[in-house]
Amino acid sequence: MQIQVKTFDELTTKELYQIMRLRSAVFVVEQDCAYQDLDGKDQKALHVMGIKDGELVAYTRVFGPGDYFENVSIGRVVVDQDQRKFGYGKQIMLASLAAVEEKFHKPAIEISAQTYLVKFYSDLGFTPTGEEYLEDGIPHVRMLKE
Repeated sequence: MQIQVKTFDELTTKELYQIMRLRSAVFVVEQDCAYQDLDGKDQKALHVMGIKDGELVAYTRVFGPGDYFENVSIGRVVVDQDQRKFGYGKQIMLASLAAVEEKFHKPAIEISAQTYLVKFYSDLGFTPTGEEYLEDGIPHVRMLKE
């Protein structure tokens, strides 16, 4: 898997389509969650894309401090269902952490993690903070990496 990091304005229409298709396939269809994915925030994000054989298979978006949360944040972490057995979730997160380091120089990073993924994010250095809450009907917990 090859990593590309782009601002919204650098994305091609094909890349933007692949991002929207992957996020919809996983968050809306697979997780059966009707929510407003097109939230007007993609324009502020760095888009971290994992590409295999010309297709988007993993993705995150990264926000600067104050653009989503008070701290730098990583969200919309997604891996194509058929590609999860290859460790691309960890690879895309490591690439996202590297992008954060390069752009923001060792900031605190805040995420809103689906509760069933707490161990995955803990293994990457994130610590749960606060109580579990529902976001779009799915249990989440806020996590922080300092």
